[in-house]
Amino acid sequence: MKEQSQKESIAERTRAYIDAHPSVKDCISKDLINYSSLARLIMKDLGIKNEEAVMIACRRYAVKLAKRDHERDILRILANSRLEVKTKICIVTAKNDWTVLQRLEAVFQKLINEKAIMQIIQGAQAITVIADEKLKNEVINAVGRENILKVRQDLVEITVKSPERIVETSGVFAFLASNLAENNVNVVETVSCYTDSIFIVNEADMIYAYSILTRVIESAEQVEETVEE
Repeated sequence: MKEQSQKESIAERTRAYIDAHPSVKDCISKDLINYSSLARLIMKDLGIKNEEAVMIACRRYAVKLAKRDHERDILRILANSRLEVKTKICIVTAKNDWTVLQRLEAVFQKLINEKAIMQIIQGAQAITVIADEKLKNEVINAVGRENILKVRQDLVEITVKSPERIVETSGVFAFLASNLAENNVNVVETVSCYTDSIFIVNEADMIYAYSILTRVIESAEQVEETVEE
């Protein structure tokens, strides 16, 4: 009983390790992994000594992962997505206080009437306002300079606009973000809003970030065309 429990524990820890490493998980699902090397890596990182148990856990999880091609679902979404870019964006970060929200309400109402766009994100410690640079002073004055934590400008908003089924497909936002991160693009702020995946980057990174996301979408389109043929 004790040995069985230990094996189950190793299996659970092995699956948790794989889940925490998306690149490893992706290679396993595509059968591109050397299980002996993976088992030794997991043993080293988790302090496990039973190589056979780890190897068995890896292979069993591989069978499960092979039954679903989650990346294909993501690529189908991206193949039908498009990019939008907005320049001259600013971010105003203020204290998370009910008076700040109250003051922003009037500004927000005015902008809706003028069909201008402003996004407000409330976190545990702060309130983030993403808006056009021309609204910067208006937002600062409304919030009150004493409540301002940080103001950033010379930013660009790159939006990936996807089909509605993105709402039911997990991992699309993470897939896009990981591609930017792997190419050393510093994303200043991110927002996921219904079918829009929004990435705020510095103006200096605009062309590079846009080209990366363009390649991702074009690659997804090529995969879909190949499958259809």
